[in-house]
Amino acid sequence: MIGLHRHLLSLPGRVRRAWPILALLACVPAAHAADALNGKTLYLNGPTGGGTACAACHGASPAANANHILNGANNPGVISSAISANTGGMGALFNGRFTTAELADIAAFIGNPTVTAAPAASVSPASLSFAATTVGQSASALSTTLSNTGNAALTVGTISVSGTAASDYSISGGTCTNGTSLAASASCTVQVGFTPSASGTRSASLVIAHNATGGSSTVTLAGTGNAVPQATVALSSNAIDFGALVSGTASPARSVTVSNSGQAALTFSSITVGGTNAGVFSLGGTCSTATSVPAGGSCTVTVTANSSASGAFSGNLALASNASNGAVSVALSGTVSAPAPAVSASPSAVAFGSQTIGAAAATQVVTLSNTGNVALALNGIGVSGASSVTIASQTCGTTLAVGANCTVTLSFAPTTAGAAAATLAVTSNATPLQVTITGTGTTAPVAQPALSEAGPVAFADTQVGKSAAVHTITLSNSGTAAMKVSSLVLDGAQASDFVLGGTCAANASVAAAASCTIDVDFKPTAAGQRAATLMLMTDAGSQFTVALNGTGVAVPVPMLTTNPQSFDFGAADVNGTSPTHRITLTNTGGNAATVTAATFTGPFALQSDATGCAAVPFTLQPGASCDVVVRFTPVGAGDATGSLALAADGGGAWTVALTGKGNVQTAQTMQNTGGGGCSAATSGNDPVLALLVVLSFGVLGWRRFVRKEVTK
Repeated sequence: MIGLHRHLLSLPGRVRRAWPILALLACVPAAHAADALNGKTLYLNGPTGGGTACAACHGASPAANANHILNGANNPGVISSAISANTGGMGALFNGRFTTAELADIAAFIGNPTVTAAPAASVSPASLSFAATTVGQSASALSTTLSNTGNAALTVGTISVSGTAASDYSISGGTCTNGTSLAASASCTVQVGFTPSASGTRSASLVIAHNATGGSSTVTLAGTGNAVPQATVALSSNAIDFGALVSGTASPARSVTVSNSGQAALTFSSITVGGTNAGVFSLGGTCSTATSVPAGGSCTVTVTANSSASGAFSGNLALASNASNGAVSVALSGTVSAPAPAVSASPSAVAFGSQTIGAAAATQVVTLSNTGNVALALNGIGVSGASSVTIASQTCGTTLAVGANCTVTLSFAPTTAGAAAATLAVTSNATPLQVTITGTGTTAPVAQPALSEAGPVAFADTQVGKSAAVHTITLSNSGTAAMKVSSLVLDGAQASDFVLGGTCAANASVAAAASCTIDVDFKPTAAGQRAATLMLMTDAGSQFTVALNGTGVAVPVPMLTTNPQSFDFGAADVNGTSPTHRITLTNTGGNAATVTAATFTGPFALQSDATGCAAVPFTLQPGASCDVVVRFTPVGAGDATGSLALAADGGGAWTVALTGKGNVQTAQTMQNTGGGGCSAATSGNDPVLALLVVLSFGVLGWRRFVRKEVTK
């Protein structure tokens, strides 16, 4: 630059005044990435079209700085100006012989006279992220490209995988192999496969050894292993009590529903009966070792008991399977006794209380039940004693099945004042049964209570813990005097499974021609047959009983499936837009399922969406489905894991594994990516190019101007 400045001072004034243009041109960014090796060839051998070499005047190495050659180090503008000014005769030798790019290469060689040819390696992409994959299965292979960006051959050494999860990755193909030689600007590929051996984040590195600087290039490998979906077995009951059986008579078949609440098919390896009295039981149903139960599906096992021996018996139904919760069993029990007919009456005594002579007859109902273990043969039903007591009607035939009942309606119509007594006698193949009947005739006004029904009241099968529809019984007073309810209670072993309400209550009064109501609700506390007796007494001595019964049904196990069972959100920017994904929840069972909880862990949360599932708790009818919309909001760089856990009324839990990766955006530092000049562009669209075009015309004009001035 000093030599050039002295040269300018020797020029006429008008030329010196043109120096600002040169200064501006010196800041124009070059569009060429200088190649010092090519510059070395041009410097030592001269222009490609032939001619004198730069070395002829400046020596074999620019380092000697012969004739101030180092003034042009990394500054092609100085060399171009010297040629244009014919400094030292350079114009005559080189004017028009070198391109702008070649001048830049020569300047680069002058700045780096010891340059030698060498390979340079780069990989793209520098990281491979595989899709989340079930343990033991393979993801789609991914590839990276190794490129030789240097100017000498690049030799590939050993290609290997290292890291804690190296065994999960394999080199599955590509054009790069051990010993491959890549010429300058050539490239090859390495293909990598991913087969996770465990769940969670699996990290490793692909290492490509070579002869370039650094000795190797590394590609980061990342993937997630999803846990293998498993079956989960659930039973509608873990015990079957066959109750009291008759020796030599098979019990009714009892069934257990086996549900698969997991996320994979349920396969049975054995379905057997064991225990002390295993020979008493026989199996049936749809569950089979030859047929699997799909996720969300179910099958049934039926068990029948038949024993000729008296006494208690027991056993267990064992189901072995591939379920995550292992083998399950159902306890089996019951008792066997010899045939024994038995009959009972409810109420065991009938009290009509006081009744007005000549008024309409009062009626009460007696329910006869077969409480034995064989059919009851009825031989006769009759009333003896006071003629004012008669049988108004009956529903009993000649036989009564085990557990069945029939009714006998008694009538009391006194004709004389005073007490009356009678007996209802039942003869059968069981011990004879007698029911005492009492009443009083009077001429005074009396109440005449009556119930709207005599029972028994049978409630619909009801899920344990739930309530059946309320049943209402009316107590009316058709007499001529008021009465008081002296007692209204529930009796029996399962009395707590029934609830009383209504306007009738103990000590409540009912006027003549008035009535009150008794509301009865059934709320079973356990599965199976449940029974109780409603007992009502009035202050006039009248007594009423109504048999109540119902069946408690075990809470059905919800049968839900999720799709997908795991999801990888991939990469997302921290503080950027949070990606979402829809998890479809489907009720594959035969009963409505109520989702009671949806809990998240990790940087995942529920995304409100009008088209998704309703707010928790919500109910899905059989066959229905809805979407749980999940949002991923990374809080830092790197891998993120979490889960969505769903719980439903009646038991059962479902978990969806969630993964993702957080990216942190960093501010890019300004860098000169052009050919060594002042370019502000980081792509091929350089905003200074338009200025270059304009200035090129200025340079041409300025050269003509200088030549004219020099020749004057």
